[in-house]
Amino acid sequence: MLFRFLILSDEVDDFKREIKIDSEATFLDLQNAILDSVGYTKDQMTSFFICDDDWTKKTEITLVEMDTSSDEDSYVMADTRLDELLEDEHQKLLFVFDYMTERAFFMELREIVPGKDLDAPICSKSAGTPPAQMISIEEFEAKNPTPEVGEDFYGDSEYDIDELDRDGFDGLSEGPMDNPYDDDRF
Repeated sequence: MLFRFLILSDEVDDFKREIKIDSEATFLDLQNAILDSVGYTKDQMTSFFICDDDWTKKTEITLVEMDTSSDEDSYVMADTRLDELLEDEHQKLLFVFDYMTERAFFMELREIVPGKDLDAPICSKSAGTPPAQMISIEEFEAKNPTPEVGEDFYGDSEYDIDELDRDGFDGLSEGPMDNPYDDDRF
């Protein structure tokens, strides 16, 4: 089976790459095809994230084994085949290529072609100049300024503390959880 991925950047409007790769290839093979297509070096930490339709990160596939103590499964690019985690057309992924600033390419599995195989991945379409592989933290912050923290940052600037219903908390019962640090409970 053949996978066809579309790769876009939110930093460069006319940037686009299309990668065709065998479904039995690994995420490392896909990473290398992407890096080759944009001329990036392969000496940086990278990760893939499988996302939902709203680009919320779900499953991470890392370049190297991370020391995790969580209950979640961990996936390493070299050991994980694409078809193990990808099965639906239009599946969204992020490819984080700059860990310090979390800059990433947006990817979509545009097409699954059954009955075709590829020995090696290919970049079948290339348009635009990719963003720089690495930028300094200062340059990143200049392009993505931190919002001013003021009264508007947290919500309605018309908020009046006197509007808080002081009686609303009277109905809560007092019990052993009122002081979670009460040593007598243990």
